[in-house]
Amino acid sequence: MATQPKLTRFNQNVLSKYQIYNSIFMTLPFDSITKTGVLLPLFHETCKNGFANGDDPTTIVNTFFKKYQARRSKKSQIDLLFRFIQYIERQVVLFDAIEDAAFPVVNNMDGIGTLRSLKETASAEDKIETLQKYLEEFKVRIVLTAHPTQFYPGSVLGIITDLTEAVKENDLLRINDLLAQLGKTPFFKHKKPTPYDEAVSLIWYLENVFYKSFGSIYDYIQQNIFEGKQIDNDIINIGFWPGGDRDGNPFVTPETTLNVAKRLQDTVIKNYYRDTRKLRRKLTFQGVEERIVFLETELYKIITNKKSSLTVASFTSELKEIKQLIIDKHQSLYIEEVNSLINKVHLFGFHFANLDIRQDSRKHDQFFNDMVNALIENGSDIFPKNYHELSEEEQIQILSKVKGSIDLSLIKDEETLKALNTMKAIKTIQESNGEKAANRYIISNNQTTLNVMQLFAMLKLVAFQDELTVDIGPLFETITDLENAPAVMEALYTNPEYAAHLKARGNKQTIMLGFSDGTKDGGYLMANWAIYKAKENLTAISRKYDVTAIFFDGRGGPPARGGGKTHNFYASLGPTIEDKEVQLTIQGQTISSNFGTLESSQYNLEQLITSGIHNSFSATDLSMVPTNREVMNDIANLSYEAYVKFKAHPKFISYLEHMSTLKYYAKTNIGSRPSKRGKAEGLVFEDLRAIPFVGSWSQLKQNVPGFFGVGTALKKYEDAGEFDKVQHLFKTSDFFKTLIENSMMSLSKSFFDLTKYMSEDPEYGAFWKVIYDEYETTKHLILKLTGYKELMQEEPAGKASIAVRESIVLPLLTIQQFALKKIQELEKAEVRDEEQIKIFEKIVTRSLFGNINASRNSA
Repeated sequence: MATQPKLTRFNQNVLSKYQIYNSIFMTLPFDSITKTGVLLPLFHETCKNGFANGDDPTTIVNTFFKKYQARRSKKSQIDLLFRFIQYIERQVVLFDAIEDAAFPVVNNMDGIGTLRSLKETASAEDKIETLQKYLEEFKVRIVLTAHPTQFYPGSVLGIITDLTEAVKENDLLRINDLLAQLGKTPFFKHKKPTPYDEAVSLIWYLENVFYKSFGSIYDYIQQNIFEGKQIDNDIINIGFWPGGDRDGNPFVTPETTLNVAKRLQDTVIKNYYRDTRKLRRKLTFQGVEERIVFLETELYKIITNKKSSLTVASFTSELKEIKQLIIDKHQSLYIEEVNSLINKVHLFGFHFANLDIRQDSRKHDQFFNDMVNALIENGSDIFPKNYHELSEEEQIQILSKVKGSIDLSLIKDEETLKALNTMKAIKTIQESNGEKAANRYIISNNQTTLNVMQLFAMLKLVAFQDELTVDIGPLFETITDLENAPAVMEALYTNPEYAAHLKARGNKQTIMLGFSDGTKDGGYLMANWAIYKAKENLTAISRKYDVTAIFFDGRGGPPARGGGKTHNFYASLGPTIEDKEVQLTIQGQTISSNFGTLESSQYNLEQLITSGIHNSFSATDLSMVPTNREVMNDIANLSYEAYVKFKAHPKFISYLEHMSTLKYYAKTNIGSRPSKRGKAEGLVFEDLRAIPFVGSWSQLKQNVPGFFGVGTALKKYEDAGEFDKVQHLFKTSDFFKTLIENSMMSLSKSFFDLTKYMSEDPEYGAFWKVIYDEYETTKHLILKLTGYKELMQEEPAGKASIAVRESIVLPLLTIQQFALKKIQELEKAEVRDEEQIKIFEKIVTRSLFGNINASRNSA
């Protein structure tokens, strides 16, 4: 039977099922209000028709109550709105589960970008050896971050998993029970999670998804590409930020870091223990059984905190000996299962994931100076008394040769002590879980060479006197920092002591580049282009000094934070950018949407592996030709000017503060971090975190960071009669094409009818029009550029998925805007009714969840 088009598969396996199960869900009696399920479709209809007629959210809500619920008291109306929110949140979960269940049907698991397809291409072109050589060096690391853009409580994650299974099997009775359970399970947290709670939430994915999907990918590569031979390279690994990322999260302590590392180790050992028990039931042969029983016993000792002699090395060699015994004496029975466990131990060691530590350079500066002062005051000769008067060059000279150790009891400041104890914790974790468990420290907001050398010296003085077994990764974020990055790195590469440290670390230097703050700072096109150019310049400077640059991308979830179709992005980079490793952050809803199930995580990981290999493998040179580079540069600059001008608009900050949900992010209790960095009373642009910033635009359905400035730039070319130059760029540059396709996704998710009422606002009307005009210009010119009739024309299934999700949350957005408007009115009233304000604020906060969770395919 011929395979049907992707859109047909989506409609049959996702849309139709959603309609069937949603109708069952709507009839379940959850609580005293049995009518909610009957009234929600009517409210949905009222919203749809209302916006089509140009009504504002307040009118729509009032029309609904007048028409269907005229007798309800005001309190009862508010109760119903809360019930609607509750139902819609669960409809989103239902849709997620159905989409997850259909993933392997809608996506071709052996199609382009998968390992099977890569292997077949390599075989056909007689390039298997080239592929093997490449895979012996190449790595992909996905780094899970605790950025809270979507955290369901563990209980809800469990229901989603069970529901996905039940939907796969079309088990109606079980689906019915699970939907009822979903209706009764609370979604939101009454108190903020601790950083440790966040880590535990994410370790759920490691234990239940990655352990298996990483294992099966690695098994496939070993069996099919290396014909069963052992590979030294691990190819895929996991980085982990919760419990290690201190940047802006003052609640992370050294104890948190140690506890998270312990939890990671316990979890991976538990998984090995389960696998060993399963093997024990199969390996009942003479000479083998007692050896597997021994391993099982030793693993159990570690889980129960008893002393065990087992190490990663002894565990591996014992398994290899068992494997050999089975080959020699037992006809290779169950050999694959044993081999699979050996591979998992190779991938995850006794650490499971690489825990990164991260802190802001401005904080390091404070801690460092505090430490130096404490040492000088106590008569230590590690630093000269006039250290602070020295020039930056002289300070770097001293830092690179620093020797000795620091007695931490000299440090009186609590924050500094925590920071230095964290450096000690890295050493402790390496001793108990292996070096890979924690061997990288990221400096965010890195601006100078001194920023790196201060950390270099602190690590050595506090814990690593003999040998520094930690990689320092500067993170360059703003447009200016990206431009200065090559000079900062050259100064490090030419510093003899730092160069010696790099040599001991295999001459590899991790350099992190941040999209989120880049977009916030420079707008969509400029952020992406500045990073592309920085990577080229950093590649050139690193190669000059015989160092391999490892680029670690702070790519967020939505396109506005560097997300979008990530594998297309990597496949479009070309030979002028180092690509021995692909490393990127995965956060929030991207974790559950791209890696939440075995199939989706396997598929998306394979896409990342093959896109990374794509450049070295394909004969086509993807680097930009000079004329294209000129156009790209010009477009980026034009869009940057437009964005900077927009950011400088006198209403920019106050619009976000008064008309969006920005200030409500802090009240959602989904994350342990504060929603802004600084302590300033009012809202300061620099202090804004990228997540609430991007999120607030998306709640308004005005996805500004994903398109603003693109239209203005394209219009300059249209007005000058040179539009063909941009069209040529789109046709010949994969990089530009990927950017435009991701921007289309941001445009597709915008819905200006929702906030059209703001255009009449005496204070913000003109500002709203600025945004709307840019949206219209961008949409019109992107369609002209691509030759499409509609946005996302080439991705019908993705477009359909977005359409269903947007439709599900339409009533939610309407309620949110209605509540925001009410709050504004109540705040302007002569007598403030604090009780009422509180109720409507609660509506806004609660409606944030469903919207955030529904936009999971913003990735």
